[in-house]
Amino acid sequence: MRIANLAGRLALLTGDGAVDVSDGGLDADPDTVFDQWEALLRWSAGVDPATAVPYKESDLRAPVPEPRQIFAVALNYRPHTAEAGYEEPAEPLVFTKFPSCLTGPHATIDLPPGHVDWELEMVAVIGRAAYRVPEEQGWDPVVALTVGQDLSERIVQLAGRPAQFSLGKSFPGFGPVGPALVSVDEPADRDDLELTCELDGEIVQHDRTSNMIFPVPRLVAHLSAICPLRPGDLIFTGTPAGVGNRRTPQRFIGPGDTLVSRIGDLGEMRHTFRSAR
Repeated sequence: MRIANLAGRLALLTGDGAVDVSDGGLDADPDTVFDQWEALLRWSAGVDPATAVPYKESDLRAPVPEPRQIFAVALNYRPHTAEAGYEEPAEPLVFTKFPSCLTGPHATIDLPPGHVDWELEMVAVIGRAAYRVPEEQGWDPVVALTVGQDLSERIVQLAGRPAQFSLGKSFPGFGPVGPALVSVDEPADRDDLELTCELDGEIVQHDRTSNMIFPVPRLVAHLSAICPLRPGDLIFTGTPAGVGNRRTPQRFIGPGDTLVSRIGDLGEMRHTFRSAR
């Protein structure tokens, strides 16, 4: 099942278009998606693809408009840990992004002054309340996966000793997610998805989620041991190697650039950038 926020309404995406969930007698308000998740699964299994209608990708919005908590994980791929000059962490390194940074999968994003960098990430979406979840049950609260970008303005992010990540990663538009909530039963292997990030047609990141140091169940167990997880919470699971500030010479996103973020079985996002007005 692929459920999207299409112009402010819940819709099932198919290969032929979109079907408004109200066609199945369900609530089309995106804020209700997790309250009726099981009903959506049942309904989507019987939808006739011929009832889908074309839609504009530009009408897709963030599939979870207002999550209460957004967690993000640093240094969760070994090559990225190495390029950043650190040793492999013994425990997940967690920071936050603020919900006001979220945007949809097709948007133009304003560039603040500084050095704006890309970080393609798979995002795990919590759909059921969870607290103190054992690692062997770590997939249970996760109902969907989606594509995310942890965009980062490196000067703000790395200012101070110690550095404080969250503000530099929370400018407006710095949390693109989408194009849809893909139920965890949809991918052929939810633990092994291909990630590809392109900047103006050049591949800048490429890896597989199976190479994460701490896979999704470990992250859910680690976070839920401290924070109760709630439906709609997002977990940005970390980025692979290839970010701009670790290149020689460094490379950052500029006005007019196009960033394509793709994860196999989950879909693709496309963003353009302009100088902040």
